[in-house]
Amino acid sequence: MRVTTTPPGSSVTASPATLEAAQPKRRRALGWRLRFGILSLIWGFSFLLIKVGTEGYAPFQVTLGRLLFGTVVVAAVLVMKRERLPRGVRTWAHLTVSALLLNALPFSLFAYAELTIPSTLAGICNATSPLWGMALSMVALSEDRPTRRRVAGLGIGFLGVLTVLGAWQGFSGIDLRGTSLALLASLSYPVGWIYVRRTLAGSGHSNLSLTGAQLLVATVELAVVTPLFTSLPTHFPVVPLLAVVALGAVGTGLAFLIQYGLVSEVGPTTAQMVTYFVPVIATAAGVAVLGESLSWSTPVGAVIILAGAALTQSRPRDRARNRPDHS
Repeated sequence: MRVTTTPPGSSVTASPATLEAAQPKRRRALGWRLRFGILSLIWGFSFLLIKVGTEGYAPFQVTLGRLLFGTVVVAAVLVMKRERLPRGVRTWAHLTVSALLLNALPFSLFAYAELTIPSTLAGICNATSPLWGMALSMVALSEDRPTRRRVAGLGIGFLGVLTVLGAWQGFSGIDLRGTSLALLASLSYPVGWIYVRRTLAGSGHSNLSLTGAQLLVATVELAVVTPLFTSLPTHFPVVPLLAVVALGAVGTGLAFLIQYGLVSEVGPTTAQMVTYFVPVIATAAGVAVLGESLSWSTPVGAVIILAGAALTQSRPRDRARNRPDHS
């Protein structure tokens, strides 16, 4: 069994759903390519939904709602499939950490970031996750050795980040606080994945069970934190509320289930390619729906980031042939 450490996509893949890549293949009503496209759209539009949600509710409230509705969707599937949540104090202790790093923290950081930066920029910042993941895995995972290809990819990717931020102009016009929060959120994903790989891989629990448990724990974490920093809303704006419901039920719950099925069917390498479509869709949605402005450096930098990320994930052809997605 091969475990992937980089999250495919946005708030992206924040569950242990890739701990078991090898699953018995079943014929599905929708082809995997169509589901891949649907997942790309869902995660791409998630940044727009975060932006709309924060127009009516505090960031922690948006995140809590997102986790709550996402948990309800996954819990319903667990009940239908008659799967149980994991058992064991140690497993739940590890899930508490992974829920923080892969759900509660990055979801909250993105919500706070979008108070001051456009959803397009947040989506592009999310695309740096594979870069952070590769840099960290070279240090933390012995099997991920530095190569010229990976080092070049990291250099190109972070050059793209500087392009997006307009470094040659002294970062003028960019909210550094919001951008830093979004980049920190994207960094939290690979940190969490390395932790999951070291602690929960081979635990014997199903991916669906671990996903449901992790979302449940993350919801509890936000339920504890949110009242400490926010007060109950005095009114409930309908459009932002619908955005939060969609963000949770579709952008988190349904998206995790689609990702779970894709990993089972085509393996983590193919499934994580969704990462490269999310910022494109997030940018298009932000400009077309929210009317966000877009300077030339943003899409150009995004392309450079994606090129660098793709290079860090690529492997020589002879090694790729000998390392299938399924094991």
